[in-house]
Amino acid sequence: MGLDGKVVVVTGGTRGVGAGIARAFTEAGAQVLTCARRPPEVPLPGAEFTPLDLRDTRAVQGFFGALPRLDVLVNNAGGTPYRRLTDAGAERHARVIELNLLAPLTASLAAHEHLERTRGSVVMIGSVSGGRPSPGSAAYGAAKAGLESLARSMAVEWAPRVRVNTLVVGMVRTEWSGDHYGDERGVARVARTVPLGRLAEPADVGAAAVFLASDAAAYISGASLLVHGGGERPAFLDAVTDTEGA
Repeated sequence: MGLDGKVVVVTGGTRGVGAGIARAFTEAGAQVLTCARRPPEVPLPGAEFTPLDLRDTRAVQGFFGALPRLDVLVNNAGGTPYRRLTDAGAERHARVIELNLLAPLTASLAAHEHLERTRGSVVMIGSVSGGRPSPGSAAYGAAKAGLESLARSMAVEWAPRVRVNTLVVGMVRTEWSGDHYGDERGVARVARTVPLGRLAEPADVGAAAVFLASDAAAYISGASLLVHGGGERPAFLDAVTDTEGA
């Protein structure tokens, strides 16, 4: 994949999907730097950690400004609790948008000079929530939709020296899966709604991120790569089956 010796920053790269992405880059031979507010519970071999609040613009600028080199930025940090729109004030939802949309913009701008110099790339970690209704996480879905749009515009403005792409990620099995899907039986039921029959593993997302950052994707920019196991089975198909069996 041509990543030997490349310097990669993975935001939010200490747990879950981010840790899977960081691990994939280390296995591809890259020098990996992860940043998040809290250190990893289990250090990732081959990756260096720096504490960083990505919502703090000055801290983000200072972090990237101190790097001697950067080839790849993976904007992974993000997330949201389950919260219906009327269950919180606008400022709570705005914080979700700040983390999932404004923080990647801040990091990308801070990294731009490095990436211009190395002819590097940015990989945004988007979500299927940005392309469909997301009840209970509406602000998150809106932010991810905005992130995908931002990446497409950034790819045009920063061409030809910097490539920018988005991974549109579906359901992933992480240490938090139980919070979203229940016990193992719940996870299995949810997995059966995915055409490929399982949730993604963090390594699946990591492999896709490595591909987009590598020379194998040298002519890919402004693209959105779906990493969702085939998407979601349309609900009407199950309704038709129930009707036919009645």
